[in-house]
Amino acid sequence: MDLKNIPQIKHTESDNFFLLAGPCAIEGEEMAMRIAEKLVSITDKLEIPYVFKGSFKKANRSRVDSFTGIGDEKALKILAKVSKEFGVPTVTDIHTNEDAPKAAEYVDILQIPAFLVRQTDLVVAAANTGKTVNLKKGQFMSPESMKHAVQKVLDSNNQNVMVTDRGTMFGYQDMIVDFRGIPTMQEQATTVLDVTHSLQQPNQSHGVTGGRPDMIETIAKAGIAVGVDGIFIETHFDPANAKSDGANMLHLDYFENLMKKLVAIRKTVNQF
Repeated sequence: MDLKNIPQIKHTESDNFFLLAGPCAIEGEEMAMRIAEKLVSITDKLEIPYVFKGSFKKANRSRVDSFTGIGDEKALKILAKVSKEFGVPTVTDIHTNEDAPKAAEYVDILQIPAFLVRQTDLVVAAANTGKTVNLKKGQFMSPESMKHAVQKVLDSNNQNVMVTDRGTMFGYQDMIVDFRGIPTMQEQATTVLDVTHSLQQPNQSHGVTGGRPDMIETIAKAGIAVGVDGIFIETHFDPANAKSDGANMLHLDYFENLMKKLVAIRKTVNQF
């Protein structure tokens, strides 16, 4: 695994995958710290390089009354506190050019949402901060076409870029993961598999995205077996009452057991 283009992520001697994980959205300080403490404990024990994930705001919502955040600066300060308290890097997604320098003051990695990854000005604004840029593959894009998004970051004199597969639209209300895309995108940049978003069931008639959390372990295991560099998983201690994407998040209680299985698979894969 080559992490040279994401310097914020700590290396380990175990040649493990790295992990981006946390709640979908920052709902408050107590919940963020509680989730971070648990995940740091697990990843330290299993020697998994770890990045805490949390959206400081949610812009892509099905309905106008959906939760969008607790306030930009308040949420960003919580992300900064998580990083300082636990000594881990943080990642958050941005949605406008103005978000880039604002979020860059508080976090280590700027994430471009899948629906926005073709927005040149947004990608360049993120790259110009000098932070690592995580490009989510559009649900409507082929793995091969992500090379153009990567090149936009490189052309902005920023070598710190990675790409994340989060599934591909399959009909109107389902997603699939084409595991052929992982080695294809690894030729472009360090590659992550977003397990939980790949299991979304969007565009539901009631205006709330559904999901298949029962398939999280299956997709995660397959990604590690294929050799993906990193895994992205959203988690919460009470997914049923989470303010965003609860339908496809992994319950925090199940996280350690899944990580143990993924570490075992990676060790086996590394033998060949």
